[in-house]
Amino acid sequence: MRITEIRIAGFGGQGVILSAIVLGKAASIYENGFATMTQNFGPEARGGACSAQLVVSDAPVLYPYTTRPDIMVIMSQEAYNRFAPELKPGGTLIIEEDLVRVDDLKGDPKVYAIPATRFAEELGKRMVLNSVMIGFFTAVTQLLGADAVRKAVADSVPPSFRDLNLRAFEKGYEYGVEVLAKGPSRPHWEALAVTEE
Repeated sequence: MRITEIRIAGFGGQGVILSAIVLGKAASIYENGFATMTQNFGPEARGGACSAQLVVSDAPVLYPYTTRPDIMVIMSQEAYNRFAPELKPGGTLIIEEDLVRVDDLKGDPKVYAIPATRFAEELGKRMVLNSVMIGFFTAVTQLLGADAVRKAVADSVPPSFRDLNLRAFEKGYEYGVEVLAKGPSRPHWEALAVTEE
């Protein structure tokens, strides 16, 4: 049985919960797997801490909460400070590179970074940064098939925003394919150590 634990975290208004819904839908409906999602957010409508936990499996999920996420998607510095230490050793850390500064993180994670907000703004709507991030996630983790996630994106957003969200997904996916070919980023503290030697 293959179980993958995922945490997506950021602040309200970034589409954190919708991101988890899309990925869970892709896994359970379009890939005939199993997924559970739990969510947590502060009292603020926007700007407050927000996170979602997703468990994806090829068999029924018996425990719906993440204990040591295999994959973490972090879209704010507050979320990084709070949740990054929970990442499983050797896990995958995906960050919004303009909003998150990675510092001394233990466990030798594979770090992948994307300027998702900038890409969303270039597409005309900052609110589609979650679709950019979902595309990037799909490319670098290879956990779910791109077609399944595309269908889940199309099925989860209002019809008037479907084309824009699909373009955002493709932007993130294409960038992710390029980044994956180069390999994970080196956290900045490692780069500094090499420079100082």
